Amino acid sequence: MSSIDDNINIQLDNTQKELLLTNLDADGRLSCLKAFKVARLIGKKPREMSAVTKSLGIRITNCELGVFGKLKFFDPNIEVYKNLKESYSGTKQLACKVLFEEARNSSLRTVGSTVKNSDIEVTNCQLGCFRERKGKKVAKTK
Repeated sequence: MSSIDDNINIQLDNTQKELLLTNLDADGRLSCLKAFKVARLIGKKPREMSAVTKSLGIRITNCELGVFGKLKFFDPNIEVYKNLKESYSGTKQLACKVLFEEARNSSLRTVGSTVKNSDIEVTNCQLGCFRERKGKKVAKTK
């Protein structure tokens, strides 16, 4: 994922690096949820995590809202979709933070499943990975 702050290089001390490295998955990547945890542990803002990981050659993966990664999702929840629909004004775009707040009423996996399987677009990643989702991939036809 391309970082919002591509030009920012955030330096970490050895303790901060160790805290980050001990939270990587088997593939050497940092999951979305662990990125929030690591931000707290190393004293950084969540939105700085994309720049932090990029400066170390580490990728953030498994977006809990289904924008990127390989997490498996459930079927959409119609009640959650109705709640989310009330939050946008015709654009069908909602900020990541809004979706995380909605998850307090159900679960992050339920909200993620609903977003992943709907027309809602996620914007403004709280980890700084993207400002706008580039749209769902559509297979090209000849």
